[in-house]
Amino acid sequence: MPINEELLQNIVQEVVAKLEIRKDAATKHGVFEEMTEAIEAAKKAQQIVKRMTMDQREKIISAIRKKTKEQAEVMARMGVEETGMGNVGDKILKHHLVAEKVPGTEDIKTEAYSGDRGLTLIEMGPFGVIGAITPCTNPSETVLCNTIGMLAGGNTVVFNPHPAAIQTSIYAVNLINEASLEAGGPDNIAVTVRKPTMDSSNVMMKHPDIPLIAATGGPGVVTAVLSSGKRGIGAGAGNPPALVDETADIAKAARDIVNGCTFDNNLPCIAEKEVVAVSEITDELLHYMQTEQGCYQISQEEQQKLTELVLKGGRLNRKCVGRDAKTLLEMIGVSVPDGIRCIIFEGPKEHPLIAEELMMPILGIVRAKDFEDAVEQALWLEHGNRHSAHIHSKNVDRITHYARMLDTAILVKNGPSYAALGFGGEGFCTFTIASRTGEGLTSASTFTKRRKCVMSESLCIR
Repeated sequence: MPINEELLQNIVQEVVAKLEIRKDAATKHGVFEEMTEAIEAAKKAQQIVKRMTMDQREKIISAIRKKTKEQAEVMARMGVEETGMGNVGDKILKHHLVAEKVPGTEDIKTEAYSGDRGLTLIEMGPFGVIGAITPCTNPSETVLCNTIGMLAGGNTVVFNPHPAAIQTSIYAVNLINEASLEAGGPDNIAVTVRKPTMDSSNVMMKHPDIPLIAATGGPGVVTAVLSSGKRGIGAGAGNPPALVDETADIAKAARDIVNGCTFDNNLPCIAEKEVVAVSEITDELLHYMQTEQGCYQISQEEQQKLTELVLKGGRLNRKCVGRDAKTLLEMIGVSVPDGIRCIIFEGPKEHPLIAEELMMPILGIVRAKDFEDAVEQALWLEHGNRHSAHIHSKNVDRITHYARMLDTAILVKNGPSYAALGFGGEGFCTFTIASRTGEGLTSASTFTKRRKCVMSESLCIR
């Protein structure tokens, strides 16, 4: 059968496309067409990593930190352009937090017990190849944060990123492997697939060489991981309330709450999602939010329009997630100045824009008759996620009571939510907060298993 011109052109285009894929793959370290290939490559790399000294691992981590700082703006811009969520300035800051405040090998510690019957060591050992599912809200940040912790523990990692952020995630994976090679380490310490899907995720979760899965995402993703039959670390949803009582510095509380809520357009899972305010200071709080913090208070009619837009058909409209306040208002036909940072309104705790986690700079203000009522409403709004909560009060007894009642992995007192990430607050940074499975703030030690090594009746020299 003769080959016509059209068929010949199609064959040429197909060959060129395949060559381009191979050429592109050659420049992208850690990127594979099939999940099984990615896992096999990570397994080979882990055989090298597990024999490395802690100093060698830390050398690679230092190189990752350096490259993360150097490429922070590139990854921030990629993330915003690819996902349409967040803002570049705050994403740059988040990459710097990863580079500077995510724990490395210093988090891996050995305990020793010495006595008449000998010496026992409790050591943190690697799991092997860890499977990780990452979100589109903090794509490169989560890939980098997870890899630093997992590598410090002697593991390698295979990522199945959210499809909406695959190019940003691939960039981060490539950066990690380039850093490893430059520091004398192996390639493929972090790997992924070119086109992540539900099928590639299922392959990863069922693969015999994956003993541990860490998932950062919505409740559906975490539930799937916990149903996999593997050990799972699930960083799921939260709906963090911010309580303000009559003892607080109201002007400062307004500033902190709005700054935290609008950080990266409310994408961080720890960010303030709603406010519960004691009635006697609610009007004052609203005043400061509007006059000093760039908030726009919407009318009842605008509330209805915004609800229909944001919760389209009763489901969260992904086109609204991570958008700035001005854009959201324009989407319902409301024109506001550029200085408007946050949308506010007063309503009952059951209001859909208050009860649902939105990940947008929208703050519903719930009025409580007193502190006890405020705690009860905040507890209801947190929905038992045990994720994050915030309080503005100068009464230590009240802060203590609130902390005990909500029992969250993170509690920020008298500050913006991002203080919990180490920005304006002490402590380390993490983007995987596993409240649902109980690990809380994850770090390098989270990705290790404790092993006991006993020397009976020897090596005690006291």
